[in-house]
Amino acid sequence: MSGTKYVDSEGFLYTAPVREQGNIYKPNNKMMADELSEKAVHDVHTKEIDLVNRDPKHLNDDVVKIDFEDVIAEPEGTHSFDGIWKASFTTFTVTKYWFYRLLSAIFGIPMALIWGIYFAILSFLHIWAVVPCIRSYLIEIQCISRVYSICIHTFCDPLFEAIGKMFSSIRATVRKEI
Repeated sequence: MSGTKYVDSEGFLYTAPVREQGNIYKPNNKMMADELSEKAVHDVHTKEIDLVNRDPKHLNDDVVKIDFEDVIAEPEGTHSFDGIWKASFTTFTVTKYWFYRLLSAIFGIPMALIWGIYFAILSFLHIWAVVPCIRSYLIEIQCISRVYSICIHTFCDPLFEAIGKMFSSIRATVRKEI
């Protein structure tokens, strides 16, 4: 990187850096201009969601992955008819699938609204109430901690030093008599 020298309004001498690829806002090479124009600024609230992997952080790995075999099992020697077993499997799987979809369709958006409001309130309180209160408490307690420390050093240190000197002259010996 090299640069030209210029003087600002206050008379200070600066060097303006010049990038080989050009200014990041106005690139002078075609490839970088195309690359920047492809990168559109996306708002976090309108980002594209993954419709295939809907649990990317694995929040529900150990909770709701329940299959037919996890709930209903027939031990050896106690088997129902094969057709009944297949029909039970299909009934369980299809009912769980469609009933979840029905509940999601009815309650999904209202629950998302409720949880969105809840976490917005929680974030607001944390940012505007909890952290300032904790910071204020830490600032105020700093003064008290200094006074407390002075009191401890003034009264307790001499006491414990005297007790230590008093007990330092005690010698204990252990003898084993045979």
